[in-house]
This record gives sequence, C-alpha cells and structure tokens, in this order.
Amino acid sequence: MSEPTAVSTGSGVAPMGTPLRWWRRLILRNEAVRGYTLLSPTLFLMTLALGAPVFFLFLVSFFTQDLLEISTDFSLENYMSFLGKENYQKLLWRSLKVSGFVTVLSVVLAYPMAYFIAFRVRKNKFAWLILITVPFWTSYLLRVFAWKIVLGHNGVINSGLTELGFIEEPLTFLLYNPFAVVLTLAHAWAAFAIMPIYVSLEKIDRSLLEAARDLGDGPAMRFWRVTLPLSMAGVVAASLLVFIPTVGDFVTPTMVGGPKGTLIGNLIQIQFGKANNWPLGAALSVISLIAITAVVCAFLWFTKRVRTQEL
Repeated sequence: MSEPTAVSTGSGVAPMGTPLRWWRRLILRNEAVRGYTLLSPTLFLMTLALGAPVFFLFLVSFFTQDLLEISTDFSLENYMSFLGKENYQKLLWRSLKVSGFVTVLSVVLAYPMAYFIAFRVRKNKFAWLILITVPFWTSYLLRVFAWKIVLGHNGVINSGLTELGFIEEPLTFLLYNPFAVVLTLAHAWAAFAIMPIYVSLEKIDRSLLEAARDLGDGPAMRFWRVTLPLSMAGVVAASLLVFIPTVGDFVTPTMVGGPKGTLIGNLIQIQFGKANNWPLGAALSVISLIAITAVVCAFLWFTKRVRTQEL
C-alpha cells in the first residue's frame, strides 16, 4: 500500500487529511457551526426561491414599458409615476390601514380562543387545534364567496333582519367597502393568529400565576401583569403573520371590496395582467415591500421599547 501524502507545516510534516479532520472536529465541537451547517440547505433554498425573484423584481422596476416592448435602459419613470399620482399613494395607504385593522381584529378574535385552549382545555387539545383548521379544508375562494353571500344585498343578514322586522330596506354598508374586506380577511387569517399565541400561552410557567394569586392578584390583574406580558411574543408573531400577507391581497378586495375596497394588490395585479405593464407592476411591488418593511420595523421597535420599559 502507498503511504499517505504529507505536506510541510510550521511544526513538521502533517498528513493531507489533517484539514478535513480539523474541519470535522470544528463542526462536531462548535454548536453554532453545526447549527449553520444543518440550516445551510434551507437557507440556500430560501435564498434561491425568495431572494432571486425579489432581486429580478427590483431590477425590472427600473425598466420601462413601450406598448408591447420592454426597454432595459435604467429609468426612474415608474417610481416617479407613483409619486406623481395621488391615487396610487391613496391605495397604498388604504392597504396599510385595512391590513392594520385586519391584524387587530384577528388578534382580538384569536387571543380568547388560544387562551381557552391553553388554560381551560385539559384533554384532547390536539383535537381542538385540528378543529381550528377546519375552514382550511375548503377553498379560500369558496370562503370569500360565502361571506359575499352572507353580506350581500339579499344575503343572510339582510334577509334575516328584514324577516324579523328590524329593517325595511337591506343594509348597503355590509358589502363592497373596506368593512367587508376587513371582516372577510380577519376570518380567513384568524387561525394563523391563534397558533403562535397558543404556543406562547402554553409555555407560560403556571407557578408564576400561582405566585401572583398568593400575592393577592385577582384574575384580571394576573392576566394583565403575568399572562399578557409573557404571551407578547406570540401576539407579535401573530400580528406579523397576518399583516404582511394581507397588504398585498387582491382576491378578497376584488370579490367583496368593490371600488371603495380596492387595495394596492389589485393595482399590481392589473399591471401584471390586463395592462401588461410589468415594470410599473414591479415598481409598485417594490414600493409596497419597502412600506411593509418600514411598518414592521417600526412595530418591532415599538414593542421592544415597551417591553424594555416594563422590565
């Protein structure tokens, strides 16, 4: 058998396999390196599947559309078009407001349910969690269309109130406005808000609640001083899970929003579809992404500051 090849080092001669053994020892001994090694396939896939499309979207936003041809010359025309049209700015602002209301309503509806499962349900918690996902067993479009039937001119609410004699004419404010968009989106995303809040509530050490009770705190004070602060991580996670995707939603505003409920997602969808103006659609997408990032960063900074002051 041939002898292993050796290389010269500062202290003598070492086998060629030494660097490999050193790297292997580093992975096995260093927990952080081992963790990044395990995450590397996922990080690579996320970078390829998410980072690359965002990069090309950002690149295309500096192109211009001339009828059916796209000019690749660098231009700020699309961004100047957004700044020069007040309607575009109003749509973005309306989208942020609607998503904010949806987030607040979703968290308000989700927190009691998560609290009930975490603290009141003793057996079959898994079954309760499965029941939360029941609405997802049907198509999202069907759920939105169901709300359209409920809120419609001759829908369940108007027909029921008319039969009971509470109203003489159907209520017109239930459908084709931001109210219908907020209500439908809150129902669609409530389950996504329940899960992170439930996880944070489930992790709370029950001995802390017992200590607060022994010190004389009632149920309301125990919730305000112990349960709510310790579950804020779940509330923040739920808020982000709901707010970020609902800003760009265009299906729900199209079906139940009407002209008054149109959001920035509808405008972007039109640019990529009927208008066939991909550069402008890309610029609007980038602007929306920047606005969402700014709002999320401000929200995280605010929550961190509040928690720091509490501590």
